[in-house]
Amino acid sequence: MTTFFRTVLSLTLLAFLLSGAAVAAQLTDKKGLTPEVAKKMAAAAEEEAVKNNWRVVIAILDDGANLVYLQRLDDTQAGSIEVAIQKAKTAVNFKRPTKVLEDAVAGGRMVILSLPGALPIEGGLPILVDGKVIGGIGVSGVTAAQDGQIAKAGADALPKILGR
Repeated sequence: MTTFFRTVLSLTLLAFLLSGAAVAAQLTDKKGLTPEVAKKMAAAAEEEAVKNNWRVVIAILDDGANLVYLQRLDDTQAGSIEVAIQKAKTAVNFKRPTKVLEDAVAGGRMVILSLPGALPIEGGLPILVDGKVIGGIGVSGVTAAQDGQIAKAGADALPKILGR
């Protein structure tokens, strides 16, 4: 092999290897939900529930719909644990409040009931940062509208928690 071809081959190999660095530079900076932030959001939701003497379960999940934090207030029915988690999962997986799905069913869109993993009952909200879903909050234990009110209190606390 001549020196010229070795040089060309070496430069081609070098360019190929350096192109991998360019791909790595294109990775996103993903915002994640920490347990500390989840606890503070749950505390804000709990404050709303306690103020109204409501017994509920508050579930906070990350963007992969994995449980980060769960709070069960005294004397809340055990069945609300799974319901709160499922409401939060629905909000994460479908990137919208569960009330949107509930309203669609109420409007005759029964096909919503066949969506895998969807619980179309108010009380689940996606947790958003810079327009991106970083998690979900789900509440269960009282009426759907009251669950939604409590979930909103938790979600609305996020900007203050983050100092925004």
